[in-house]
Amino acid sequence: MGCSVGLHAIDLAKQLLQVHHDSYALIVSTESITDHFYNGNDRSKSIVNCFFRVGGAAILLTNHPSDHHNSKYQLLHTVHTNTSSSDRYYNCIFREEDNEGIAGISINKDLIAAAIATIKPNITTVGHLILPLKEKLFYLIHCIFRKLYPAAEIQPYIPNYRNAVNHFLPHVGGKPVLDQLQKSVRFSDADMEPSRMTLYRYGNTSSSSIWYELAYLEAKGRVKIGDRVWKIAFGSGFKCRSVIWRAMKTVDHDDSNPWAGEIDEFPVSLEDCDGPNPIYFEPLKLNILSYHIAQMCTT
Repeated sequence: MGCSVGLHAIDLAKQLLQVHHDSYALIVSTESITDHFYNGNDRSKSIVNCFFRVGGAAILLTNHPSDHHNSKYQLLHTVHTNTSSSDRYYNCIFREEDNEGIAGISINKDLIAAAIATIKPNITTVGHLILPLKEKLFYLIHCIFRKLYPAAEIQPYIPNYRNAVNHFLPHVGGKPVLDQLQKSVRFSDADMEPSRMTLYRYGNTSSSSIWYELAYLEAKGRVKIGDRVWKIAFGSGFKCRSVIWRAMKTVDHDDSNPWAGEIDEFPVSLEDCDGPNPIYFEPLKLNILSYHIAQMCTT
């Protein structure tokens, strides 16, 4: 599906359920490296063979009023940005044939620049939607002073998103991207734990990775009623999607959780990490009834 398309599917399901009332939507989010395995000699296309791993998740959503009390999460916001109009960013991840006619996916050095250029406006838009008034005022005042006193070289103000969400789950694209995101939104190492542990344990399972992260939080018993969960995924195009959920209840332990049986072994040290229930959408109630992670990954 592509790294960010799992959340695009959530938005598509939301729009479909706006039209079809008292209905259900099933999303199957998966990564299968078989179709994209590259067996040629171009090193730039061999990265994908080592980078991705097989994984999958199935998510059940509904707008049926009777399922409101059975649901886990409630959909609050979806935000989409893309920079596909830029040839530089569009081509940073691109499927093409090599000199021998073997198709493969090339990843070039513009990837990090494309990610930053696409994710930054997405985070800004999310801030407008979820940040408390106090944070918005601080940001506005800071911008005014920077314009009035440019010689002072005042550093940009980074809002404290921790005041608006309880859990931050970015796509596990890789350690450098997670490091940059953590710096951009000022989340602590503890906040980034689900993402880093998912990258360590399951690798990059593309569009399904954010569901492994959510499963980590649930296995740890950290999702409480009323908690807000911010998921953000990004990938080729270049595109970025954010989804904000609210927990409808405190999530109990689930034996089908992919982390069951080993969650007590996590978190591991950071050094080792290097080498859904009704969702609400005005005026429509959209619910994640449940989701299931396919335990398809191996250590």
